[in-house]
Amino acid sequence: MLFGTMLVGRKVKCSLPRLLDVYLRRQSVTTWSPLASAFNSRPSRKVNFSFSRDNVGLFGSAELKDFYGFYALKERAVRESETLIAEAVSADRKRKMVLIFDELSDALCRVADLAEFIRVAHPNLNYTSAAEDASSNIAGLVEKLNTNVRLYESLKQSVQDGDRCDVDEVDEYVAKLFLFDFEQCGIHLAAEKRKKVVALNEQILKTGALFMEGAHQPTVVRKSALPEKLHYCFATDDDNAVVNGLHSDNHNELVREAAYRIYLYPHEQQQSKLLSLLQDRSELAHLCGFPTYAHRAIKGTMAETPEAVMEFLESLAEQVRLPAGKDLDVLRKYKSKRTGITGQLWPWDLPYYSAIAKHARHKVDHAEFSKYFPLGACMEGLDSLFRSLYGVSLLTEAVEEGEVWSADVYKLAVKDEEDKVLGYIYCDFFERSNKPQQDCHFTIRGGRELSDGSYQLPIVVLMLNLPAPSWSLPSLLTPGMVENLFHEMGHAMHSMLGRTKYQHVTGTRCSTDFAEVPSVLMEYFASDHRVISSFARHYKTGEALPQEMLASLCTSRSMFGACETQLQVFYSILDQRLHGNLPLETGLTDILTETQNTYYSIPHVPHTI
Repeated sequence: MLFGTMLVGRKVKCSLPRLLDVYLRRQSVTTWSPLASAFNSRPSRKVNFSFSRDNVGLFGSAELKDFYGFYALKERAVRESETLIAEAVSADRKRKMVLIFDELSDALCRVADLAEFIRVAHPNLNYTSAAEDASSNIAGLVEKLNTNVRLYESLKQSVQDGDRCDVDEVDEYVAKLFLFDFEQCGIHLAAEKRKKVVALNEQILKTGALFMEGAHQPTVVRKSALPEKLHYCFATDDDNAVVNGLHSDNHNELVREAAYRIYLYPHEQQQSKLLSLLQDRSELAHLCGFPTYAHRAIKGTMAETPEAVMEFLESLAEQVRLPAGKDLDVLRKYKSKRTGITGQLWPWDLPYYSAIAKHARHKVDHAEFSKYFPLGACMEGLDSLFRSLYGVSLLTEAVEEGEVWSADVYKLAVKDEEDKVLGYIYCDFFERSNKPQQDCHFTIRGGRELSDGSYQLPIVVLMLNLPAPSWSLPSLLTPGMVENLFHEMGHAMHSMLGRTKYQHVTGTRCSTDFAEVPSVLMEYFASDHRVISSFARHYKTGEALPQEMLASLCTSRSMFGACETQLQVFYSILDQRLHGNLPLETGLTDILTETQNTYYSIPHVPHTI
């Protein structure tokens, strides 16, 4: 990082060296790179002097100059699909079967992935409605393809008997993946069973959506059912208290406990939905030839079988038990010091006292740290890291009229050392009204080799909810936000660098347990003192993050790691048990209680789920 200063000459009595020293200490100015400067302010737009204001369409798609374009995209996908299906089943087929299937997959995914993103992200209702319609229609088309026996038999024959065209190992592997995906949908079953599989898939999607929607609903209780001192600790609605979360950071012990017990109180409707979901998944697995849904979900991943998963989880549970107990001993001391209460820790204690302990031991004040993590500096750090690791760089590109869905979206080109573009990342980083409150990565278009020898460049969107910059202040990130940014950029780089022959396996379109590896790896870089020290700079002065603060931050991030790992092991084992043999041997709450009390050092709280 270079720092520039300027002196305006005037007569002074003090010496020039002393004046410079005072100036440098008080008013040093940071010289940011073009990338950092771009992300330290709101995105700039090209000045368009044309009265026609040429609209290039969303993501540069000419069809999407307005929302009607989704209907055109949908119709084109249908036509392309019909042509490719006819080619796949033709006795005169001249091309590799796997290539035809990949083109078919690409034709559908280019519309489905784009529509799914616009459906959740675009602020204009006309666009979201058109995208939802397109998404629904493509989903219907996919369901028809999943029951096209003639198409399945053509693929199966080429896999089992060998393709009539010359193929290599990659071709064979991807063709088997297509066949596996086909059979996951029950295409190899008798007609009645196929119909049942389709119906179950539809029901599972609906029930799952309803369950997730219900899981995020607030719990409403009569204020009269609460101690009087809690009547106004939660949002109110006439005579009701509305508990919309766990209130984990509230300093009042009673508030945290009440929020936990109320928000997680078992709801009969939610339990009924979950049981229906589990039963439908189990029936689907049995129809498709799997002993349990866990076997169906894990097949094709690195773990391969539920037995291997459980062996790993059991081993990890045993290894983490003692260090997790030591973590909890530390938290008990902090609780005792603050409340005078010794002994038992409860689930509502952990987030609160973990934060207190980290601050007490390492003086981790997120507001103070944020001054050293302006978004521009973090992006500069990512660029430097990617140059070192992969030989690629991030460059901002001007956004054209109509290309993005919000004025706050940046566009990045990812380039290699020969200045060749590898793909594009659209960065929708700042919070705004009605924007989904989640950090995630969306694939808009997968990369693949084209018939003319060129490469279809991948396009992805990263969606975060960072504080927006103002005229005087860049977006300042907490350490947790920095970690999330690095995590999501890990997904983006997976998409950019996974330059596969076929889009069906490009980037994050891989086995589910591997999809998180690049992003979790990036979290480790975000916690490494060597990496942080290379980019963390005060947004005003350019001063590097002091070594004491850096050491405190890095140490605090590993604090209570065993306890957090034990919690994830408990969640994972519960998931395996719920998706194992059905019917369940006991009720949902009983299984939760027994699993938590066996694998987690904090006991289950009665009448919560």
